[in-house]
Amino acid sequence: IGCDPKSDTTSLLFGGKACPTIIETSTKKKLAGEEVKIGDVCFKRGGVFAMELGGPEVGRGCGGRGIIHGFELLEKLGFHDWDFDYVLLDFLGDVVCGGFGLPIARDMAQKVILVASNDLQSLYVANNVCSAVEYFRRLGGNVGVAGLVINKDDGSGEAQAFAEAVKIPVLASIPQDDDLRKKSANYQIVGTAQSQWGALFAELGMNVGEAPPVRPAPLTQDGLLELFDGSETGAGYTLVPATDMDMRGKNAAPQESLEVIYDEA
Repeated sequence: IGCDPKSDTTSLLFGGKACPTIIETSTKKKLAGEEVKIGDVCFKRGGVFAMELGGPEVGRGCGGRGIIHGFELLEKLGFHDWDFDYVLLDFLGDVVCGGFGLPIARDMAQKVILVASNDLQSLYVANNVCSAVEYFRRLGGNVGVAGLVINKDDGSGEAQAFAEAVKIPVLASIPQDDDLRKKSANYQIVGTAQSQWGALFAELGMNVGEAPPVRPAPLTQDGLLELFDGSETGAGYTLVPATDMDMRGKNAAPQESLEVIYDEA
């Protein structure tokens, strides 16, 4: 189930073909006075069933609210009674939004698999997800983190260090390789027995299925930054407070007050 407003989660499975989204289909059906059926939004290939929740048009709505609406419709379509080996939800890491944090908040998932690369922004998002998981566990939730998939791994080691710091395993390391990049851009499935990458993705699949959910230990902002070498980028800077003179410059000269002060009666 693609839960990204870009609606591109299932494109690889269907050779680049974009399938109708749940939100788009729901809107059209409602205007026509019709009910949405499974066959309107769910499509299959090679034993895999897939669908896209979708999102609002740019500047015309909240993506998180769209996710909530999409899951409300999935529940009407029997989501909790589906009989699959696995149900994978591909979500943005923007869990500060209630919609994107829905599977964690409502215990709709058993475990979270993080996908991140060796860059600060990617690991910042992964750390946010860990924080959300831990927050809802303290409220009585049951969702845990199964581990981290390092994507476009260049060998610099920050993602590996992050996994060790938050106490989660690395499920797979996908190398930064031009062959993978080109095939992904051309919507070619590489996780097959005939591919040189088949064994890597087969191992990833096994690890995702077997890894138990654990409670992560999310990092503070400073702890996250310490994973990166800041010796050449100003690490350790001491904050200097601004003054009124700094802010107003030539306008900082005292102005005569217009306040009227009355003598005490």
